[in-house]
Amino acid sequence: MANQSSSCPILCASFNQDNSGFAISTKDGFKIFDSNTGRLCYERSFGAFIIVEMLYSSSLLAIVGAGEQPSLSPRRLCLFNTATGAPLRELPFLTSILAVRLNRKRHLIERRTVIPLLSTFHRRLLVVLQENTYIYDSNSLAMLDTIDTVPNLKGLCAFSPSLDGCFLALPASTTKGAVLVYNVMELQSHCEIDAHRSPLAAIALSSNGTYIATASEQGTIIRVHLVSEATKSYSFRRGTYPSTIFSLSFAPSLQLPDILAATSSSGSVHIFSLGFDTNQRSCSPSCASQCCFCRSQKLCSGSQGRQSC
Repeated sequence: MANQSSSCPILCASFNQDNSGFAISTKDGFKIFDSNTGRLCYERSFGAFIIVEMLYSSSLLAIVGAGEQPSLSPRRLCLFNTATGAPLRELPFLTSILAVRLNRKRHLIERRTVIPLLSTFHRRLLVVLQENTYIYDSNSLAMLDTIDTVPNLKGLCAFSPSLDGCFLALPASTTKGAVLVYNVMELQSHCEIDAHRSPLAAIALSSNGTYIATASEQGTIIRVHLVSEATKSYSFRRGTYPSTIFSLSFAPSLQLPDILAATSSSGSVHIFSLGFDTNQRSCSPSCASQCCFCRSQKLCSGSQGRQSC
């Protein structure tokens, strides 16, 4: 098994917007699985891909090649139809594509006809490059806006698929942990949050667009801000010593309490709960030391007055 995994490494792994499915890519192609059953839903073997982005459970994929073949350039985005097994459209760029995000927003339009309501879908396609982020209408592929960003070598970004709070988060500085929050549907900047003293290492938006979580390159503190007001809601101490935060992720729950998970180079997974009194929002070092799920099987409350885990 070890030899097999080393000879065929995973190039990318990603969930769809509602976490009902996930995609895995290797040098031989990509596969799509059902999250609940683990059933293989689709597979395609025609080269290596570094990005496979799904649009919920639809047949539309956004894929980017790893560059091992001339036809699979990392500077070319392909919209692929799994139902027909054929590409729909391609978008070329001058530099490598670092991240892609898709969304779909449904509108109910009232009509004075026999059919009173008409459903329409407004889709957004986001393409993150090193110094630019492009926003498209994915129905027509018309470019709607361009965001000039600071150098974003890792392609850090977070996107909320919420119907009401459709936000995009991008680094706003290379010297400190500032994050730009952009309203993708209204095509305007929402706010800028100074979250950390050090540059950002990870960003995550909750599925309903209510919270944004950030971690700096220092990796000791994770902060959660309320997006609507750009105010700090929670501050969690992951640990005392610096560590690289690999990822942040909110649980896909529709009701409070929200759960935030963090993975790091320390080899642990920390899980924090955001469901307590918002007037008591600081997590103590002693509490944070027990919130590593893989060791203690417990949740960190994030409460200043209640330091139990």
